[in-house]
Amino acid sequence: MVKRGLFIGRFQPLHKGHINSIKYCLDKIDELVIVIGSSDKSFEFKNPFTAGERIEIIKESICEEINREALQKIFLVPVPDNRIHKLWTYNVDMLVPRYNMIFTNDIFTTILFKERRIEINHPPLINRENLSATEVRRRIANDKNWKELVSIQTAKIIEEIKGIERIKEITTLNTNHF
Repeated sequence: MVKRGLFIGRFQPLHKGHINSIKYCLDKIDELVIVIGSSDKSFEFKNPFTAGERIEIIKESICEEINREALQKIFLVPVPDNRIHKLWTYNVDMLVPRYNMIFTNDIFTTILFKERRIEINHPPLINRENLSATEVRRRIANDKNWKELVSIQTAKIIEEIKGIERIKEITTLNTNHF
């Protein structure tokens, strides 16, 4: 039987910590399903990028940062949020191939899948104080060096889709209305 794992994240955007975790996951299993969470969300400060943009960033980054062959072992599956948290894991099950293990460092995701007695694996975190998508977005919004936190491909695509301007506009909206 194929040993398949799920790596769940929002990837808003993908950063070097995510890439390190993907490498870790690929060493542990035969196939990896990368679940792009909150796929129904975009153009918000916490979720500025569309599911399609995130898929493109992840695919291009894996090709360059890991290797093109790794994509043969990877499924990229967008999964929307569900307002009923208890049912969210079952919604995931309807959208992804069968799996044996969950890779996550998110406490809430861990709680939900652990309750279902699904094996959880926590990839090691590197430089967590800087390597977070929140920090990347914060640096973009404040004209700080954000490119050091992401792959070349992530930075390139964010620039191509005018993601810097989008994040700054969204930040201005939030500041003016809250």
